[in-house]
Amino acid sequence: MSQITPKFAGPIPHDTTYYAKCMLGGAIACGFTHAGITPLDVAKCNMQVNPAKYKGLIPSVKTLIAEEGANGIWKGFGPTLVGYSAQGMFKYGLYEVFKDFYSTLAGEEASTKYKPAIWLAGSASAEVFADIALCPLEMAKVKIQTSPNGTFPTAFGAAIREMQRTKLETRYPFGSLVPLWSRQIPYTMAKFFFFEKIVQLFYTHVFTKPKDSYGKGTQLGVTFASGYLAGVVCAIVSHPADSLVSLLGKAENKGKSAGKIASEVGIMSLATKGLGTRVIMIGTLTGFQWWIYDSFKSAMGLGTTGGK
Repeated sequence: MSQITPKFAGPIPHDTTYYAKCMLGGAIACGFTHAGITPLDVAKCNMQVNPAKYKGLIPSVKTLIAEEGANGIWKGFGPTLVGYSAQGMFKYGLYEVFKDFYSTLAGEEASTKYKPAIWLAGSASAEVFADIALCPLEMAKVKIQTSPNGTFPTAFGAAIREMQRTKLETRYPFGSLVPLWSRQIPYTMAKFFFFEKIVQLFYTHVFTKPKDSYGKGTQLGVTFASGYLAGVVCAIVSHPADSLVSLLGKAENKGKSAGKIASEVGIMSLATKGLGTRVIMIGTLTGFQWWIYDSFKSAMGLGTTGGK
């Protein structure tokens, strides 16, 4: 039998240099923004795993500082910076790759007609690989941030070594990959779909002239606003799975499956505990990520993302 190969409608729109620049921009955008809000992340994770003790953003931060000092709210900074830089590199860079690939595979007419489907497929495909890169660092981060003071190393290298030493218990390095996929793939699909859609609406109904006729300041303002609004949706969509990932790192849940933990905690608790903090965190985070990413792309001469 002869092999069937896909027939492309034309050449891939961009070259490897373009994709490499997008990967670098994604690493910068995700790594520094996630690391910069480590205190919010520490508070959020502890609110998820111990809601009786940590009952709100400000009270949680105060409790952490009172018990562990100023360093208590910066636990997990190292694995956060490295992990989310790696994730951002693949998330943004491979999104551009897959978006071009699927658009080319579909052809000009179909890719224009079904553009939202291209966004969803491209972002989901990219996130599969992004989470493989993130998972070992995310597991270490959660363990550092949610372990009672003095029970687990907080230094980056020591924490990784301890996770490796206890891998039969922690299921390191990929024990949380499936819950991570369940959190991040819907999150990223929402993040890219709603971002692209909101940008499109801005340039259709608010800024109605050709996109290139507006200055970089205006374009980046549209980028930030679209990213922030998309981030709010992302936070709501992905919060139950995010809570589950945090609970998997709790000592009392050692050895339990994700399904077992979910049934014990309940979907309402998974969906609401720490949600307000996460909406603020992810909205701001996503807005700045897109702004940094598009600023980098503009500086590299690639232009901002999205449009009509």
